[in-house]
Amino acid sequence: MTKIVIADYHPIIRKGAEVLLNSVNEYSIVGRVSHGSELSKCLRKERPDILILELKIPEINGFQALRNMREEFPFTKIVIFSSHSEQIYALRSIKSGASGYIPKTASETVFLEAIKCIALGKVFLTKEIEATLKNKSVNKNSIQERYKKLSTREIEVLNLLSTGKRNKDIATLLEINEKTVSTYKTRLLKKLNVTNLAEMIHQARIFQFN
Repeated sequence: MTKIVIADYHPIIRKGAEVLLNSVNEYSIVGRVSHGSELSKCLRKERPDILILELKIPEINGFQALRNMREEFPFTKIVIFSSHSEQIYALRSIKSGASGYIPKTASETVFLEAIKCIALGKVFLTKEIEATLKNKSVNKNSIQERYKKLSTREIEVLNLLSTGKRNKDIATLLEINEKTVSTYKTRLLKKLNVTNLAEMIHQARIFQFN
């Protein structure tokens, strides 16, 4: 059986995912965790085939944590199961080492299809995000060129801003001070050639990370 660890801060999400996976009798749930510190210990002990991960769990530092886990546990496939905007997070998750991205708005059928796909060694993206990648506006190339100038940290700050996080929240999550967050916001406005936060977030939502 495929061994799976579920990492999410909501008990009902962990339980629901486990019930779904057990319904097809192909998976063995070897770990259920809610914090980053628990996750590291669990991965070292269980060495699962698949990790179902919510990037927002406490003590997880976004995409950097994802990249670190890929380096430390290269044989564990990671699928992001998140309430974050799929438009913003899906492709960035793949680029950071994930094997798939499942939005929490997905149906039970899509969830199981995604896990099966990833268990087979494939990459999973929903049909919606695949369609989006094929139908971007004529501004795609210019926007893409702007994003190429962003650092990984700048992209992380932008992603958090787009979900409504305040400077103080971002500083805490990324373990930096508020002044540094303000500096990143100023850089983002300049690099993306926009004049306000609303325009910045709009560009983030239409940009395809490829």
